[in-house]
Amino acid sequence: MTLRLKRRAAPRAWTIPRKGTKWVQRPGPGPHAQDQSIPLVLVLRDLRHLVASAREARILVGSGAVRIDGKVAKDLSRGVGLMDTLSFAAPLDAHFRVTKNARGKLTLVPIPSAEATTKLGRVRFKHAVKGGRVAVTLHDGRNLLVPASTPYRVGDSVKIQVPDQKVVEHLKLHPGALAFVSGGTHVGQLARVEKVEVRNSSQPNLVHFKEGFSTIKEYVFVVGEGAPEVTLAEGVDR
Repeated sequence: MTLRLKRRAAPRAWTIPRKGTKWVQRPGPGPHAQDQSIPLVLVLRDLRHLVASAREARILVGSGAVRIDGKVAKDLSRGVGLMDTLSFAAPLDAHFRVTKNARGKLTLVPIPSAEATTKLGRVRFKHAVKGGRVAVTLHDGRNLLVPASTPYRVGDSVKIQVPDQKVVEHLKLHPGALAFVSGGTHVGQLARVEKVEVRNSSQPNLVHFKEGFSTIKEYVFVVGEGAPEVTLAEGVDR
């Protein structure tokens, strides 16, 4: 059964025309929330204009030419979300990272081929498991098992290799860290953390930035220390 969504009801993060066919593909169950991901078929047809129809998209995906986070994509409804890598085999031979622009729209940024083997993940949850280890859940639904002694905290980020999920770097949420704002008024901006305000109430914790604004902790995605660990904007050197 094909999952469909009325075009007028499409999430604001989708970069698609508001006028056209009445129905569009709905993201299937996957690593990202529906309003924070866009189906692969729309990426191929409406964002990159590599195909003119869903039928052509099926042929392209069926050929094994499309990879998401290092794995061959097979499902056109697969939702592609923040920090995912998208690779196309020859003759296209192109690689992209999913990010957000200043309007909060999901967009694709060209990246070098070597960078397509790594991605950043934001720690959303952590809990202890048997064997003296800790399970860490990232923003894209990945679960990593790490030693209990590893000082991961909710809000930190990890740089991992894909698709094997090997952690290569731990990026802490602390004063001085460089962060990408993934939601709110300042979405799409890079800013330097000044302090993290923990509020002992039902209200969310806040992160204050040296640039003079604040946002809730959930919108803060640490991407590096001196410079971003990955390419986040076209034409901007890391």
